[in-house]
Amino acid sequence: LIFIISLFLGTTITISSNHWVMAWTGLEINTLAILPLISKSHHPRAVEAATKYFLVQATASTLVLFSSMTNAWYTGQWDITQLTHSTSSLILTAAISMKLGLAPFHFWFPEVLQGSPLTTGLLLSTVMKFPPITLLFMTSQSLNPSLLTILAILSVAMGGWMGLNQTQTRKIMAFSSIAHLGWMTIILIYYPKLTLLNFYLYAMMTAAVFLTLNSMKVLKLSTLMTAWTKAPSLSTILLLTLLSLAGLPPLTGFLPKWLIIQELTKQDMAPAAMIISLLSLLGLFFYLRLAYCATITLPPHTTNHMKQWHTNKPINPSIAVLTTLSIMLLPISPMLATLV
Repeated sequence: LIFIISLFLGTTITISSNHWVMAWTGLEINTLAILPLISKSHHPRAVEAATKYFLVQATASTLVLFSSMTNAWYTGQWDITQLTHSTSSLILTAAISMKLGLAPFHFWFPEVLQGSPLTTGLLLSTVMKFPPITLLFMTSQSLNPSLLTILAILSVAMGGWMGLNQTQTRKIMAFSSIAHLGWMTIILIYYPKLTLLNFYLYAMMTAAVFLTLNSMKVLKLSTLMTAWTKAPSLSTILLLTLLSLAGLPPLTGFLPKWLIIQELTKQDMAPAAMIISLLSLLGLFFYLRLAYCATITLPPHTTNHMKQWHTNKPINPSIAVLTTLSIMLLPISPMLATLV
């Protein structure tokens, strides 16, 4: 409980601060609060994940502090929105992309997610990404557009390609997260509020998928294939949530992609929009494979495998609410767009 409270405290400090040192303090509190949650199981893999996470986040925090100090040295400003020095903004972009797990600084993220439990994985993919994204949002007017576009396209490409041959559900979710962050980064300078909208919807859909996998106790694709006997209705709805995460039209996940492509074409960036849309097809492939494993595949009857018993345990109401939102928000998209 203390760690969870510290996590939300750190996030709140970062998103409500105007001074760089306060933002840095919030990020540090966050990192220190999530470490015990990652290494809770005392498994060597979990300890390794916690160590990797600590090293990467410490490096990124140092870079954040370094960039803000360089900026203060040249301009005399400690205000987050006044990041006017070009070198500082480049260092900050590198630091935040390291914190988020944007390509080419993404290598730690799948490993850390693989080593931590599903609930901690959910926190790492959603809550822990919020403070760095708000920092990017606040400094968006002084960042380098071409650098961010390159990082975004690289992230969507790496997230799609490296997720193709994965069999562990947590690693697949990690690569999906990297690809989604690419979508958020590409639009950041042109329409920062769209980045936040995309993040909220992504967090909602990811939370739905992680909670569903957690309630079915699924860590590998092979377990997912036999999980349909345990909770058939949940598996069927997981299919729709995954397709929403992939961004298929009648579902919620299509909304941010549609608005981002529309905004990019308005900004004369049609080639970038086309490249990023084609690269997201790679992501669609592994979402479809997850969905296929979850619902359609009947396991072969020749092998001796344990059939799981059908459970009558009631489904967690939060899963119900999140999956409903992840599937059905597209019709009220005009209202969401006006809220943004």
